[in-house]
Amino acid sequence: MRSIWNGAISFGLVSIPIKLVNATENHSISFRQIHTEDGGRIRYRKFCELEDREVTGQEISKGYEDADGTIIPITDEDLAGLPIPTARTIEIVAFVPEDRIDPLQMDAAYYLAAGGAPAAKPYTLLREALKRSNKVAIAKFALRGKERLGMLRVVGDAIAMHGLLWPDEVRAPEGVAPDSSVTVRDKELDLADALMDTLGEVDLEDLHDEYREAVEEVIAAKASGEAPPETPAPERGGKVLDLMAALENSVRAARESRGEEPEEEAEVKRLPQRKTSRSSPKETGGKKSTSTTKKTASGARKSTAKTSQPEKKTTAKKTPAKKTPAKKSASRKRPA
Repeated sequence: MRSIWNGAISFGLVSIPIKLVNATENHSISFRQIHTEDGGRIRYRKFCELEDREVTGQEISKGYEDADGTIIPITDEDLAGLPIPTARTIEIVAFVPEDRIDPLQMDAAYYLAAGGAPAAKPYTLLREALKRSNKVAIAKFALRGKERLGMLRVVGDAIAMHGLLWPDEVRAPEGVAPDSSVTVRDKELDLADALMDTLGEVDLEDLHDEYREAVEEVIAAKASGEAPPETPAPERGGKVLDLMAALENSVRAARESRGEEPEEEAEVKRLPQRKTSRSSPKETGGKKSTSTTKKTASGARKSTAKTSQPEKKTTAKKTPAKKTPAKKSASRKRPA
C-alpha cells in the first residue's frame, strides 16, 4: 500500500518512524458529467481572472483571501516551516479507555506502518503496551494543512489511527429529539426486545453494497444494448399501523426469515392477550358450553335460595318456575 505521509510517533522520549497508509477504500461508482444532447464530456477549465487565460496545474498555488478581498500567497514552504511539533510527528498526549471516545468524533482511518527495521522494536513496544493496558492513545498530528486529533489502537498486529474531530466540531443534538413527551409501555418494550433478540447478530462480512451492484447491472445492460432491469416499486406508507401490531409483524417476519418454528411466535402474541381472562372456551370446547355453564350456575343459585325459604313458599313457586323457561324461549323466537 502506498503511504500518504511520512513521519514519526512521539512516545515520551521514544521516537518511532512510521508511514501513514489509508485503511479504507471507496468502492462507489463515479459518473462523468456529459452534454445531454450529444453525450460530449463536460470539463471544468481553470482561468486566471487577470490574464483571462487557461492555466495549468503547475501554475497554481495557494492563497488566503483577506476580509478586504486581498489575496495573500501561501507556499508549501511556509506551511512546512510551521513552529509546531506535530508538523511531521504524531505526538501522543494521553492514554484513555476506548469508551471515552465519542463515536461522533470518528473520522478517516489509517494504518501506521513501521518505517524500516530500526522502528520494529519501539513499534512493537507501543503495540503491546496498548494491548496490555486496554487503552487507546490520543495524539495530535498535522495533515493536509491542519492539525488534527487522532486515536491510536491495535488492529491485529498493526497500529491503526482514527482521525478525530475536535470537540467543538461536533454539533449538539438540539432540536433533533421529539418535542412532545412520549410514553412507551412495558408491552411495547417487551416486543422490541423480542425483535432485537430475533434479529440477533450479524457477521459484517456478509453485508454488501446492493445499490452498487444494482448500478453495475444497469451499466452492463445499457452497454450491451439491453433494457435495464426493472426495479420493483417501493411500498407506500399508507395507513399508520398500530405500534404493537407493527412490532408483532416484525418479530413474525424475522422469525420466518430465519426458518424458526411457528410455536415460538406464541411467546410474542401472548403479551397483548393478558387483558382477556377467558380460558374456559378452549378447555370446554366452545362458547355454547360456557353459556350453558353460566345458566346452570345461575339456576343452581336460584334453587339454593328457594330451598332456604319455608316449605310452603317453595311449593307454591314450583309451577311458575317450570313455565318461565317456556316464556323465555317463546320471546326469543319472535325476533327470528
